[in-house]
Amino acid sequence: MTPKPARTPDGGWGWVVAAAAFVVNGLSYGLLRSLGLALPDIAEHFDRASQDTAWVSSLALAVQQAASPVGSALSTRWGARPVVMTGGLLTSLGFVFSAFAGSLLHLYLGLGVLAGSGWALAFAPALGTLSRYFSRRRVLAVGLALTGNGASSLLLAPALQLLLDTFGWRGALLLLGAITLHLAPCGALLRPLELPGDPSVPPSGPLAALGLGLFTRRAFSVFALGTALVGGGYFVPYVHLAPHALDLGLGGYRAALVVAAAAVADAGARLVCGWLADQGWVPLPRLLAVSGALTGLALLAVGLVPGVGREEGWGGSLLAAAGAYGLSAGSYAPLVFGVLPGLVGIAGVVQATGLVMMLMSLGGLLGPPLSGFLRDETGDFTASFVACGSLVLSGSLVYLGLPGALPSCSPASPPATPPPESGELLPVPQVALLSPGGPHSTLDTTC
Repeated sequence: MTPKPARTPDGGWGWVVAAAAFVVNGLSYGLLRSLGLALPDIAEHFDRASQDTAWVSSLALAVQQAASPVGSALSTRWGARPVVMTGGLLTSLGFVFSAFAGSLLHLYLGLGVLAGSGWALAFAPALGTLSRYFSRRRVLAVGLALTGNGASSLLLAPALQLLLDTFGWRGALLLLGAITLHLAPCGALLRPLELPGDPSVPPSGPLAALGLGLFTRRAFSVFALGTALVGGGYFVPYVHLAPHALDLGLGGYRAALVVAAAAVADAGARLVCGWLADQGWVPLPRLLAVSGALTGLALLAVGLVPGVGREEGWGGSLLAAAGAYGLSAGSYAPLVFGVLPGLVGIAGVVQATGLVMMLMSLGGLLGPPLSGFLRDETGDFTASFVACGSLVLSGSLVYLGLPGALPSCSPASPPATPPPESGELLPVPQVALLSPGGPHSTLDTTC
Protein backbone atom coordinates (compact mmCIF):
# COMPACT_ATOMS: atom_id res chain seq x y z
CA MET A 1 0.00 0.00 0.00
CA THR A 2 1.27 3.49 -0.87
CA PRO A 3 0.92 5.85 2.11
CA LYS A 4 -0.90 9.12 1.46
CA PRO A 5 0.29 12.43 2.92
CA ALA A 6 -1.67 13.42 6.01
CA ARG A 7 -1.51 15.38 9.22
CA THR A 8 -1.13 13.60 12.54
CA PRO A 9 -4.67 12.16 12.86
CA ASP A 10 -4.59 12.00 16.70
CA GLY A 11 -7.03 9.11 16.66
CA GLY A 12 -9.07 7.38 13.96
CA TRP A 13 -7.24 4.31 12.72
CA GLY A 14 -4.66 5.11 15.38
CA TRP A 15 -6.88 3.41 17.96
CA VAL A 16 -6.76 0.20 15.88
CA VAL A 17 -2.97 0.55 15.83
CA ALA A 18 -3.10 1.03 19.63
CA ALA A 19 -5.07 -2.23 19.96
CA ALA A 20 -2.51 -4.05 17.80
CA ALA A 21 0.36 -2.61 19.87
CA PHE A 22 -1.54 -3.69 23.02
CA VAL A 23 -1.47 -7.33 21.87
CA VAL A 24 2.16 -7.07 20.69
CA ASN A 25 3.19 -5.75 24.11
CA GLY A 26 1.21 -8.46 25.90
CA LEU A 27 2.74 -11.27 23.86
CA SER A 28 6.27 -9.94 24.37
CA TYR A 29 6.92 -8.30 27.74
CA GLY A 30 3.82 -9.73 29.39
CA LEU A 31 4.83 -13.22 28.35
CA LEU A 32 8.42 -12.66 29.46
CA ARG A 33 7.22 -11.54 32.89
CA SER A 34 5.24 -14.76 33.38
CA LEU A 35 7.90 -17.03 31.91
CA GLY A 36 9.80 -17.00 35.20
CA LEU A 37 7.23 -19.47 36.56
CA ALA A 38 8.68 -22.14 34.26
CA LEU A 39 12.32 -21.60 35.26
CA PRO A 40 12.27 -23.74 38.45
CA ASP A 41 10.88 -26.72 36.47
CA ILE A 42 13.50 -26.22 33.76
CA ALA A 43 16.29 -25.97 36.38
CA GLU A 44 15.10 -29.17 38.03
CA HIS A 45 14.81 -31.03 34.71
CA PHE A 46 18.36 -30.16 33.60
CA ASP A 47 19.77 -30.14 37.17
CA ARG A 48 21.19 -26.64 36.81
CA ALA A 49 21.45 -23.59 39.13
CA SER A 50 19.18 -20.54 39.10
CA GLN A 51 21.96 -18.48 37.54
CA ASP A 52 22.08 -20.81 34.51
CA THR A 53 18.34 -20.90 33.87
CA ALA A 54 18.06 -17.13 34.35
CA TRP A 55 20.02 -16.73 31.12
CA VAL A 56 17.04 -18.14 29.19
CA SER A 57 14.81 -15.16 29.97
CA SER A 58 17.75 -12.77 30.12
CA LEU A 59 18.94 -13.66 26.61
CA ALA A 60 15.41 -13.37 25.22
CA LEU A 61 15.06 -9.94 26.80
CA ALA A 62 18.53 -8.78 25.76
CA VAL A 63 18.22 -9.99 22.15
CA GLN A 64 14.79 -8.40 21.86
CA GLN A 65 16.09 -5.05 23.02
CA ALA A 66 19.56 -5.12 21.48
CA ALA A 67 18.17 -6.02 18.05
CA SER A 68 15.32 -3.50 18.25
CA PRO A 69 17.26 -0.86 16.24
CA VAL A 70 17.43 -3.44 13.45
CA GLY A 71 13.64 -3.79 13.57
CA SER A 72 13.29 -0.01 13.49
CA ALA A 73 15.72 0.30 10.57
CA LEU A 74 13.91 -2.39 8.57
CA SER A 75 10.61 -0.70 9.39
CA THR A 76 11.95 2.63 8.14
CA ARG A 77 12.96 0.99 4.86
CA TRP A 78 10.15 -1.51 4.23
CA GLY A 79 7.34 -0.40 6.54
CA ALA A 80 6.22 -1.73 9.92
CA ARG A 81 3.59 -4.16 8.56
CA PRO A 82 5.83 -6.85 6.95
CA VAL A 83 8.50 -6.48 9.64
CA VAL A 84 6.09 -7.11 12.54
CA MET A 85 4.44 -10.05 10.74
CA THR A 86 7.85 -11.64 10.19
CA GLY A 87 8.68 -11.08 13.85
CA GLY A 88 5.53 -12.92 14.91
CA LEU A 89 6.49 -15.94 12.84
CA LEU A 90 10.03 -16.03 14.28
CA THR A 91 8.74 -15.77 17.85
CA SER A 92 6.35 -18.68 17.37
CA LEU A 93 9.08 -20.83 15.82
CA GLY A 94 11.35 -20.04 18.78
CA PHE A 95 8.85 -21.39 21.30
CA VAL A 96 8.12 -24.49 19.24
CA PHE A 97 11.85 -25.21 18.85
CA SER A 98 12.38 -24.76 22.61
CA ALA A 99 9.60 -27.22 23.45
CA PHE A 100 11.84 -30.01 22.08
CA ALA A 101 15.06 -28.78 23.74
CA GLY A 102 17.50 -31.42 24.92
CA SER A 103 19.75 -29.00 26.82
CA LEU A 104 19.89 -25.45 28.09
CA LEU A 105 21.83 -24.49 24.96
CA HIS A 106 18.78 -25.33 22.87
CA LEU A 107 16.67 -23.10 25.12
CA TYR A 108 19.22 -20.31 24.80
CA LEU A 109 18.97 -20.56 21.01
CA GLY A 110 15.21 -21.06 20.83
CA LEU A 111 13.85 -18.63 23.41
CA GLY A 112 16.90 -16.40 23.66
CA VAL A 113 17.97 -15.91 20.05
CA LEU A 114 15.05 -16.96 17.82
CA ALA A 115 12.08 -15.76 19.90
CA GLY A 116 14.05 -12.71 21.08
CA SER A 117 14.79 -11.73 17.47
CA GLY A 118 11.11 -12.08 16.61
CA TRP A 119 10.12 -9.82 19.49
CA ALA A 120 12.74 -7.28 18.33
CA LEU A 121 11.11 -7.12 14.90
CA ALA A 122 7.64 -6.73 16.41
CA PHE A 123 7.74 -4.41 19.43
CA ALA A 124 9.72 -1.32 18.39
CA PRO A 125 8.07 -0.88 14.94
CA ALA A 126 4.59 -1.33 16.46
CA LEU A 127 5.15 1.21 19.23
CA GLY A 128 6.94 3.66 16.95
CA THR A 129 4.09 3.51 14.44
CA LEU A 130 1.61 4.19 17.23
CA SER A 131 3.47 7.36 18.28
CA ARG A 132 3.13 8.69 14.74
CA TYR A 133 -0.67 8.41 14.85
CA PHE A 134 -1.07 10.72 17.88
CA SER A 135 -0.05 14.17 19.06
CA ARG A 136 -2.21 15.60 21.85
CA ARG A 137 -3.12 12.18 23.27
CA ARG A 138 0.16 10.45 22.48
CA VAL A 139 1.20 9.42 26.01
CA LEU A 140 -2.31 8.12 26.74
CA ALA A 141 -2.25 6.03 23.55
CA VAL A 142 1.20 4.67 24.41
CA GLY A 143 0.05 3.95 27.96
CA LEU A 144 -2.99 2.11 26.62
CA ALA A 145 -0.82 -0.03 24.37
CA LEU A 146 1.60 -0.77 27.20
CA THR A 147 -1.18 -2.05 29.44
CA GLY A 148 -0.96 -5.18 27.31
CA ASN A 149 2.00 -6.09 29.52
CA GLY A 150 -0.06 -6.08 32.71
CA ALA A 151 -3.19 -7.59 31.18
CA SER A 152 -1.18 -10.42 29.66
CA SER A 153 0.63 -11.08 32.94
CA LEU A 154 -2.68 -11.14 34.79
CA LEU A 155 -4.03 -13.80 32.43
CA LEU A 156 -0.89 -15.71 31.55
CA ALA A 157 0.59 -16.07 35.06
CA PRO A 158 -2.15 -18.38 36.40
CA ALA A 159 -2.72 -19.89 32.94
CA LEU A 160 0.96 -20.76 32.57
CA GLN A 161 1.02 -22.32 36.03
CA LEU A 162 -1.98 -24.44 35.02
CA LEU A 163 -0.23 -25.46 31.79
CA LEU A 164 2.91 -26.38 33.72
CA ASP A 165 0.94 -28.53 36.13
CA THR A 166 -1.04 -30.20 33.34
CA PHE A 167 1.39 -30.57 30.41
CA GLY A 168 4.82 -29.87 31.91
CA TRP A 169 7.18 -27.18 30.70
CA ARG A 170 7.55 -28.71 27.22
CA GLY A 171 3.81 -28.76 26.55
CA ALA A 172 3.48 -25.24 27.97
CA LEU A 173 6.14 -23.88 25.59
CA LEU A 174 4.49 -25.62 22.64
CA LEU A 175 1.14 -24.00 23.40
CA LEU A 176 2.81 -20.63 23.91
CA GLY A 177 4.24 -21.00 20.41
CA ALA A 178 0.70 -21.18 19.05
CA ILE A 179 -0.35 -18.15 21.10
CA THR A 180 2.55 -15.96 19.99
CA LEU A 181 1.70 -16.62 16.34
CA HIS A 182 -1.06 -14.03 16.85
CA LEU A 183 1.63 -11.36 16.51
CA ALA A 184 1.40 -11.79 12.72
CA PRO A 185 -2.20 -10.51 12.28
CA CYS A 186 -1.38 -7.65 14.65
CA GLY A 187 1.31 -6.55 12.23
CA ALA A 188 -1.19 -6.61 9.38
CA LEU A 189 -3.17 -3.84 11.14
CA LEU A 190 -0.26 -1.35 11.05
CA ARG A 191 -1.38 0.84 8.18
CA PRO A 192 1.48 3.06 6.89
CA LEU A 193 1.22 6.81 7.52
CA GLU A 194 3.18 9.64 5.93
CA LEU A 195 3.54 12.86 7.93
CA PRO A 196 4.94 16.34 7.22
CA GLY A 197 8.64 16.37 8.00
CA ASP A 198 9.26 12.78 6.96
CA PRO A 199 12.32 12.35 4.71
CA SER A 200 11.47 12.05 1.04
CA VAL A 201 13.75 9.04 0.63
CA PRO A 202 14.68 6.29 3.14
CA PRO A 203 17.97 6.79 5.04
CA SER A 204 21.01 5.62 3.11
CA GLY A 205 23.63 3.57 4.89
CA PRO A 206 23.35 1.38 7.98
CA LEU A 207 24.32 4.10 10.50
CA ALA A 208 21.69 6.50 9.21
CA ALA A 209 19.06 3.75 9.10
CA LEU A 210 19.78 2.80 12.72
CA GLY A 211 19.51 6.45 13.82
CA LEU A 212 22.87 6.52 15.61
CA GLY A 213 23.18 10.23 14.80
CA LEU A 214 20.67 10.89 17.57
CA PHE A 215 23.44 10.36 20.13
CA THR A 216 25.02 13.64 19.01
CA ARG A 217 22.18 15.47 20.77
CA ARG A 218 22.99 16.17 24.41
CA ALA A 219 19.45 15.63 25.70
CA PHE A 220 19.17 12.24 24.01
CA SER A 221 22.61 11.22 25.32
CA VAL A 222 21.55 12.04 28.90
CA PHE A 223 18.34 10.11 28.35
CA ALA A 224 20.34 7.19 26.94
CA LEU A 225 22.63 6.94 29.97
CA GLY A 226 19.74 7.09 32.44
CA THR A 227 17.75 4.51 30.52
CA ALA A 228 20.69 2.08 30.39
CA LEU A 229 21.10 2.29 34.18
CA VAL A 230 17.38 1.82 34.79
CA GLY A 231 17.40 -1.21 32.48
CA GLY A 232 19.94 -2.90 34.77
CA GLY A 233 17.29 -3.36 37.46
CA TYR A 234 13.92 -2.74 35.85
CA PHE A 235 13.53 -6.21 34.34
CA VAL A 236 14.77 -8.33 37.25
CA PRO A 237 11.20 -8.79 38.62
CA TYR A 238 10.15 -10.07 35.19
CA VAL A 239 12.40 -13.07 35.78
CA HIS A 240 12.74 -13.43 39.55
CA LEU A 241 9.61 -12.02 41.19
CA ALA A 242 7.86 -15.41 41.04
CA PRO A 243 10.95 -17.38 42.26
CA HIS A 244 11.39 -14.78 45.02
CA ALA A 245 7.81 -15.42 46.15
CA LEU A 246 8.48 -19.17 46.11
CA ASP A 247 11.62 -18.67 48.22
CA LEU A 248 9.59 -16.72 50.78
CA GLY A 249 7.32 -19.71 51.34
CA LEU A 250 4.45 -19.09 48.93
CA GLY A 251 3.05 -21.94 46.84
CA GLY A 252 2.86 -21.95 43.05
CA TYR A 253 -0.56 -20.33 42.70
CA ARG A 254 0.13 -17.84 45.52
CA ALA A 255 3.37 -16.89 43.77
CA ALA A 256 1.35 -16.39 40.59
CA LEU A 257 -0.97 -14.11 42.60
CA VAL A 258 2.02 -11.91 43.47
CA VAL A 259 2.88 -11.62 39.79
CA ALA A 260 -0.77 -10.89 39.00
CA ALA A 261 -0.93 -8.16 41.68
CA ALA A 262 2.05 -6.41 40.13
CA ALA A 263 0.46 -6.80 36.71
CA VAL A 264 -2.89 -5.26 37.75
CA ALA A 265 -1.19 -2.28 39.39
CA ASP A 266 1.11 -1.93 36.37
CA ALA A 267 -1.75 -1.87 33.88
CA GLY A 268 -3.81 0.65 35.83
CA ALA A 269 -0.84 2.97 36.37
CA ARG A 270 -0.01 3.04 32.65
CA LEU A 271 -3.45 4.34 31.76
CA VAL A 272 -3.68 6.86 34.60
CA CYS A 273 -0.14 8.14 34.08
CA GLY A 274 -0.71 8.43 30.32
CA TRP A 275 -3.80 10.57 30.88
CA LEU A 276 -2.09 12.77 33.48
CA ALA A 277 1.01 13.27 31.32
CA ASP A 278 -1.10 14.46 28.38
CA GLN A 279 -2.65 17.20 30.52
CA GLY A 280 0.66 19.09 30.47
CA TRP A 281 0.57 19.98 34.19
CA VAL A 282 4.09 18.65 34.81
CA PRO A 283 6.92 18.37 32.23
CA LEU A 284 7.39 14.84 30.98
CA PRO A 285 11.11 14.64 31.91
CA ARG A 286 10.23 15.54 35.52
CA LEU A 287 7.54 12.88 35.65
CA LEU A 288 10.02 10.40 34.18
CA ALA A 289 12.60 11.08 36.90
CA VAL A 290 10.02 10.85 39.71
CA SER A 291 8.45 7.62 38.45
CA GLY A 292 11.90 6.05 38.01
CA ALA A 293 12.87 6.94 41.58
CA LEU A 294 9.64 5.46 42.94
CA THR A 295 10.29 2.27 40.95
CA GLY A 296 13.73 1.92 42.53
CA LEU A 297 12.32 2.39 46.03
CA ALA A 298 9.60 -0.20 45.36
CA LEU A 299 12.20 -2.74 44.22
CA LEU A 300 14.09 -2.20 47.47
CA ALA A 301 10.85 -2.89 49.35
CA VAL A 302 10.25 -6.11 47.38
CA GLY A 303 13.67 -7.39 48.35
CA LEU A 304 13.40 -6.48 52.03
CA VAL A 305 9.98 -7.95 52.86
CA PRO A 306 10.07 -10.82 55.40
CA GLY A 307 9.20 -14.42 54.61
CA VAL A 308 5.71 -15.84 55.01
CA GLY A 309 6.69 -18.28 57.74
CA ARG A 310 3.88 -20.76 57.08
CA GLU A 311 2.68 -22.46 53.95
CA GLU A 312 -0.92 -21.26 54.30
CA GLY A 313 0.06 -17.56 54.36
CA TRP A 314 -0.71 -15.33 51.42
CA GLY A 315 2.27 -13.00 51.83
CA GLY A 316 0.47 -9.71 52.42
CA SER A 317 3.72 -7.74 52.71
CA LEU A 318 5.06 -9.09 49.43
CA LEU A 319 1.70 -8.47 47.73
CA ALA A 320 1.77 -4.85 48.90
CA ALA A 321 5.38 -4.36 47.77
CA ALA A 322 4.67 -6.01 44.40
CA GLY A 323 1.64 -3.74 43.97
CA ALA A 324 3.77 -0.67 44.73
CA TYR A 325 6.34 -1.87 42.20
CA GLY A 326 3.59 -2.36 39.61
CA LEU A 327 2.23 1.17 40.17
CA SER A 328 5.61 2.86 39.87
CA ALA A 329 6.96 0.70 37.03
CA GLY A 330 3.68 1.10 35.14
CA SER A 331 3.94 4.89 35.46
CA TYR A 332 7.51 4.81 34.14
CA ALA A 333 6.78 2.75 31.02
CA PRO A 334 4.62 5.18 28.96
CA LEU A 335 6.79 8.14 29.97
CA VAL A 336 10.05 6.61 28.73
CA PHE A 337 8.50 6.27 25.25
CA GLY A 338 6.21 9.31 25.44
CA VAL A 339 9.14 11.68 25.99
CA LEU A 340 10.91 10.55 22.78
CA PRO A 341 9.03 12.75 20.25
CA GLY A 342 10.03 15.78 22.30
CA LEU A 343 13.68 14.73 22.23
CA VAL A 344 14.08 13.68 18.59
CA GLY A 345 10.99 14.89 16.69
CA ILE A 346 8.23 12.75 15.22
CA ALA A 347 10.29 11.85 12.13
CA GLY A 348 12.88 10.03 14.24
CA VAL A 349 10.59 8.43 16.79
CA VAL A 350 10.65 4.93 15.24
CA GLN A 351 14.45 4.86 15.19
CA ALA A 352 14.60 6.33 18.71
CA THR A 353 12.23 3.65 20.00
CA GLY A 354 14.56 0.95 18.71
CA LEU A 355 17.58 2.66 20.28
CA VAL A 356 15.79 2.89 23.64
CA MET A 357 15.16 -0.84 23.55
CA MET A 358 18.84 -1.43 22.78
CA LEU A 359 19.92 0.81 25.65
CA MET A 360 17.74 -1.04 28.14
CA SER A 361 19.17 -4.32 26.89
CA LEU A 362 22.63 -3.30 28.08
CA GLY A 363 21.38 -3.62 31.63
CA GLY A 364 18.72 -6.22 30.91
CA LEU A 365 21.36 -8.67 29.69
CA LEU A 366 23.31 -8.53 32.96
CA GLY A 367 20.59 -7.79 35.52
CA PRO A 368 18.79 -11.17 35.77
CA PRO A 369 22.00 -13.29 35.70
CA LEU A 370 23.51 -11.01 38.36
CA SER A 371 20.33 -11.45 40.38
CA GLY A 372 20.56 -15.25 40.00
CA PHE A 373 24.24 -15.18 40.98
CA LEU A 374 23.49 -13.19 44.14
CA ARG A 375 20.68 -15.60 44.97
CA ASP A 376 22.98 -18.60 44.62
CA GLU A 377 25.64 -16.92 46.78
CA THR A 378 23.35 -15.60 49.53
CA GLY A 379 20.52 -18.15 49.50
CA ASP A 380 17.72 -15.65 48.77
CA PHE A 381 16.81 -12.74 46.50
CA THR A 382 17.22 -9.94 49.06
CA ALA A 383 20.59 -8.76 47.75
CA SER A 384 19.34 -9.16 44.17
CA PHE A 385 16.43 -6.75 44.57
CA VAL A 386 18.49 -4.29 46.62
CA ALA A 387 21.09 -4.18 43.83
CA CYS A 388 18.57 -3.73 41.03
CA GLY A 389 16.67 -1.06 43.00
CA SER A 390 19.92 0.87 43.43
CA LEU A 391 20.56 0.79 39.67
CA VAL A 392 17.08 2.16 38.93
CA LEU A 393 17.58 4.97 41.46
CA SER A 394 20.92 5.86 39.82
CA GLY A 395 19.30 6.12 36.41
CA SER A 396 16.56 8.34 37.82
CA LEU A 397 19.18 10.79 39.10
CA VAL A 398 20.71 10.97 35.60
CA TYR A 399 17.29 11.92 34.19
CA LEU A 400 17.52 15.15 36.19
CA GLY A 401 19.88 16.39 33.46
CA LEU A 402 17.07 16.42 30.87
CA PRO A 403 15.52 19.76 29.85
CA GLY A 404 12.53 20.48 32.06
CA ALA A 405 13.38 17.83 34.68
CA LEU A 406 14.24 20.45 37.29
CA PRO A 407 12.16 23.55 38.16
CA SER A 408 13.10 26.65 36.18
CA CYS A 409 13.74 30.14 37.57
CA SER A 410 12.38 31.80 34.42
CA PRO A 411 8.91 33.42 34.34
CA ALA A 412 5.95 31.07 34.32
CA SER A 413 5.46 29.19 31.07
CA PRO A 414 2.28 29.60 29.02
CA PRO A 415 -0.37 26.87 29.16
CA ALA A 416 0.62 23.55 27.67
CA THR A 417 0.03 23.01 23.96
CA PRO A 418 0.22 19.89 21.83
CA PRO A 419 3.89 18.97 21.31
CA PRO A 420 5.26 20.26 17.98
CA GLU A 421 6.38 17.58 15.60
CA SER A 422 9.93 18.95 15.53
CA GLY A 423 10.50 18.07 19.19
CA GLU A 424 9.59 20.51 21.95
CA LEU A 425 12.58 19.52 24.11
CA LEU A 426 15.23 20.16 21.46
CA PRO A 427 17.67 23.02 22.20
CA VAL A 428 16.22 26.42 21.21
CA PRO A 429 18.50 29.41 20.44
CA GLN A 430 18.28 32.25 22.94
CA VAL A 431 16.13 35.13 21.63
CA ALA A 432 16.97 38.76 22.28
CA LEU A 433 14.05 40.51 23.96
CA LEU A 434 13.63 44.30 24.14
CA SER A 435 13.67 45.58 27.69
CA PRO A 436 10.60 47.65 28.53
CA GLY A 437 12.86 50.27 30.17
CA GLY A 438 14.94 51.08 27.10
CA PRO A 439 16.51 49.88 23.85
CA HIS A 440 18.89 47.45 25.56
CA SER A 441 18.20 43.79 24.94
CA THR A 442 18.13 41.01 27.51
CA LEU A 443 18.29 37.25 27.13
CA ASP A 444 15.47 34.95 28.19
CA THR A 445 17.36 32.50 30.41
CA THR A 446 16.48 29.61 32.66
CA CYS A 447 18.21 27.93 35.61
